[in-house]
Amino acid sequence: MADKSASADQTAAAGASSSATTGDTSDEPAGEVRSAAAPQDGPAITEAGGVSVPEPRAAAPSVAEQPLAADPLTDIEARNREAGVNERRPFGRPGQPLGRSHPFVFGFTGALGVFAAWMLIQAITSARQVIILVVVSLFLAVGLNPAVEALQRRLVSRRLAVAVVFLGVLLVFVGFGFAIVPPLTNEISAFIDHLPTYIQQLQGNARIRELDQRYQLLSKLQNTVTNANFGTQAVNGIVGVGKVVVGGLFSALTVLILTLYFLGSLPAIKNFFYRMAPRSRRARVALLGDEILGRIGGYVAGTVTVATIAGTTAFCFLFIADIPFALPLALIVGLTAFIPMVGATIGATLVTIVAFFTGTGTGIAAIIFFVIYQQIENHLIQPWVMRRAVDVHPAVTIIAALIGGTLLGIVGALLAIPTAAAVALIVREVVLPRQDTA
Repeated sequence: MADKSASADQTAAAGASSSATTGDTSDEPAGEVRSAAAPQDGPAITEAGGVSVPEPRAAAPSVAEQPLAADPLTDIEARNREAGVNERRPFGRPGQPLGRSHPFVFGFTGALGVFAAWMLIQAITSARQVIILVVVSLFLAVGLNPAVEALQRRLVSRRLAVAVVFLGVLLVFVGFGFAIVPPLTNEISAFIDHLPTYIQQLQGNARIRELDQRYQLLSKLQNTVTNANFGTQAVNGIVGVGKVVVGGLFSALTVLILTLYFLGSLPAIKNFFYRMAPRSRRARVALLGDEILGRIGGYVAGTVTVATIAGTTAFCFLFIADIPFALPLALIVGLTAFIPMVGATIGATLVTIVAFFTGTGTGIAAIIFFVIYQQIENHLIQPWVMRRAVDVHPAVTIIAALIGGTLLGIVGALLAIPTAAAVALIVREVVLPRQDTA
């Protein structure tokens, strides 16, 4: 019996050691300890010879019995917690913002750019007249600036120099008005006084009577004058002419005021625009800008010189030929000489017409004189003056004048040549050196 007890104790100790080795921590009795090699799901044979049947594992639920998963589109709170957002978003998490390359953003931005450009063009078109006045005033200020600087070099302050130059310009305009307006007024008054005499002379002319009998010219003229709407049409015409005259005077006064302002503040305006250039290139930009302004001033001075020569020469011829209104006609020739290419022809045509009223021989002499003078001016005077002033090739001058006249009329033709000179300077001093070093 003692041997049997010792054998039982050894068997129990071995079973406990085996249980500790396999890491089994269950509360099952020692007699029912499972073997380490026994499968987990099948029956296990104990050391005592008994069979330990494991409890049956619960069967997995079928697909039909599984609970429905939460809808990710409606589980708002869970998605907010995952995104770290504490607030409730009833319409879901916001998407990614539209990038610059998105078609909608690109198209919308392009449409806004086109609309802004169109509005800018409309604004410039509406303010075209004002812009032209400003440009002309600035052009005149730049052209008069060399005279102001010449006075400054004689130890005169800029304010006094500007006042002297502007007073000289006003005297020129006033002198032109006194030379043109009184003779023109006298001639209009004389024409009105002699109008009945002219009508009687026309009626007494055999050729006029023949044309009147054939085409009833006088009767049509009488019907037009006696028409009820003739007075209204005449008044409208007079009002239209008055508007044009008042508009011209207002534009001239505006140009004079703006010219005085620009002439007085031209150094400050230059410095402001020069400071818009990078500091490393500011000195070069200032040198080029001063050269461009100098050429514009030289062009204005050269044009004034050519116009003065033309007007003086025309006055001498008109005075010698005893053509009436010699001084006003000479001033008209000098004024039209400012218009490039066609100005001299316009002035010569007007003077020649007046000369033909004086006599046929006088008219022919006027034609011969102006043809000879224009050849001298076109081949000698103007090339010499303009070469020293703007240094532009004659072909470039003609092309620039044609383009400027097409775009802005007389004002464009006046501004075209100095603009061409500025562009030629920039091309020669900036563009070509870069191309040579490229």
